[in-house]
Amino acid sequence: MQKSNNRKLSLCQTLILITVLLCPGCLSSKHFQSSRKAEVGGAGTQMQSQLHFINEWASWGGWSVCSRSCGGGASVRTRTCITRNLVGGPCPGDTRQYKICNTKECAVGSVDFRELQCKAFNDRPLVAGNKYHWMTFHGGSDPCELSCLAIGHNFYYNFGRVLDGTPCQSEQGTVCVNGKCLKPGCDLIFGSQQREDACMVCGGHNSTCLHHRNVYHSSGQNNAGLFGYSEVTMIPAGATHIRVTDNSNNYLALQNGRSQFVINGNWKISVPGEYGVAGTKLLYRRSADTWESFEVPGPTQEDLHIMVLSTDKNSGIEYEYWLPPDRYALHHGRSQLRQPQHTDNYLPFEPPTISTTTTTTTTTTTTTLQPAVKPPFWGPAGSWPFQHPYQQQPVSRLEREENRRNRLPEIHRKGHCGKCRRVRGKGERQRQYCQKDFVFRAKVLEKLYHGQETRYDVQIIHTYRNRYRMEHREFLWAPNKCDCPYLEVGHQYILMLRRHINYERTLNRILLEEDSYVQPYRVREDSLLRPLEEHCGNRGTRI
Repeated sequence: MQKSNNRKLSLCQTLILITVLLCPGCLSSKHFQSSRKAEVGGAGTQMQSQLHFINEWASWGGWSVCSRSCGGGASVRTRTCITRNLVGGPCPGDTRQYKICNTKECAVGSVDFRELQCKAFNDRPLVAGNKYHWMTFHGGSDPCELSCLAIGHNFYYNFGRVLDGTPCQSEQGTVCVNGKCLKPGCDLIFGSQQREDACMVCGGHNSTCLHHRNVYHSSGQNNAGLFGYSEVTMIPAGATHIRVTDNSNNYLALQNGRSQFVINGNWKISVPGEYGVAGTKLLYRRSADTWESFEVPGPTQEDLHIMVLSTDKNSGIEYEYWLPPDRYALHHGRSQLRQPQHTDNYLPFEPPTISTTTTTTTTTTTTTLQPAVKPPFWGPAGSWPFQHPYQQQPVSRLEREENRRNRLPEIHRKGHCGKCRRVRGKGERQRQYCQKDFVFRAKVLEKLYHGQETRYDVQIIHTYRNRYRMEHREFLWAPNKCDCPYLEVGHQYILMLRRHINYERTLNRILLEEDSYVQPYRVREDSLLRPLEEHCGNRGTRI
């Protein structure tokens, strides 16, 4: 057969040679070229068709059982490369993927995972049939090798790789996986580069939250004076990546949303370390000199009150955190809803006037119209105006005003104001606690005389009992300019106030009346309020 093929091949070669000798131009004929192109084109098409099918990964398989029951183990899954093109090469990437699992902490007193692996070789014949008891040896060259020290002897032995999920000894937060020290990303995959952004979004770009940063400087004009506790700021619930730093002879302190000290409270300095607060963890650091800091990853589940225990002048306490946009707008933004402005002689007990003002370059005309007024409908004794279900809802009390051009200069108390009435005592405290709409603790941020009224911008620190929801920033309205009761900017007070809605339902206010229970905040006053709830028939709401 082979001889026959060779004979045919030589015959073919002879015919080609004769053709070349007799007709040299035949090889360049169109017919020959077209046939040759067809052969080449067919081969190219076949090659392109083959390259069209590239090698690709099949779907991942299921995760294996976790290597540990607690303390952070490792689970593995695999995939296979589907080979469709021998020319294309292997699939890019790894055939195995590891993730962290069972991250809950082990019970107190549990044996260390590396120690447990060493003990597994106890009483096993090793060198010349000798048996030993083993303990962890921390001087090995490879952190992912199981180096164990023979108890009572001066040598250690390397038993090979540690089990997956064994903590690395070289870097905190890393775990031995397949013989390598790896750190899991926020997607729980070992070796992943995915990290949480400041908004706690895995792989995010800080686009779903807003950053707030400020520096606190104490003027010494506060309730505590130079020595004692002062509030630096209130960090709202939902904050992430909180950081507070100070470099002075003072001490940072922290209160939770219930005004309870967590760190450095009651004139006792806490030990630096990790503390649980507001559903997250806080890392308290203090150096040998004067530097100290709070770091909270968040998100916090309640408000946090950053305090300072002053023993010296304050050089500036820096704090920063991130908030979701809605929370940021509530605490730091500008509200688009404003209550209508009123004439100078307007009081909340009287019907409002409708004012229209037209201003030109030469004249200013003001027209005031008095609408027909109906007396408000009052409910049962002790209740407030009836809210008809089909009437327009009252406007919001949260009315931030950044434009301060309408401020009037502060005036001193006039002669007709008289002496302010002092409301205090156990009986008055109990009565107003149960009857008033709002019982809360607040810090006065600003006082503004507005017509014949006084408006206080306050920060709500803690609520004890509320019939209606409160925002974290509110306006309090006093129907006088006599400073009765007297509130000083920068100080904190316990207040028991009522809600006021006018007949037209254009105002929804918290009213600060002369007979309202108002006391400067003290720890003793706070302790007197907490048992009063059980004496009231109904319970209020909390912010």
